[in-house]
Amino acid sequence: MKFIGFNFNKINVEKTSTNFEDLKIKTNIDVSEIKKVKSDFLKQKDELINIDFTYNIDYNPKIAKIKLSGNVILADKLKTIKEILKKWEDKKMEEDFKINLFNIILRKSNLKAMQLEDELNLPLHINLPFLKKGDN
Repeated sequence: MKFIGFNFNKINVEKTSTNFEDLKIKTNIDVSEIKKVKSDFLKQKDELINIDFTYNIDYNPKIAKIKLSGNVILADKLKTIKEILKKWEDKKMEEDFKINLFNIILRKSNLKAMQLEDELNLPLHINLPFLKKGDN
């Protein structure tokens, strides 16, 4: 599967509290639609699909919410695209495809979310590596 494009269509951030006591951060990805895309400007043998998604980060209890909506465009052989669309009729995805798709969404969305968290002085939803003094 080839990664062709990624776009955010909607970015919504709301901070309702500065009390981070008992903070629990939950994230989830929701795929709302997968559809075939016709493209006249790309001269390739592969078929294209468009995947609409929403990535949510909830800071509980009612501290903040980040909602990133967008789409991913992927290309592959007609047979593979047909299999993906057939499974999607039942709102299901093959596990390898789902893992690859979610990794693309996470890579792009986590960077945007961390930028927004920094601007709103929210704790980061993922841990970054850091240095500390050794025992030597």
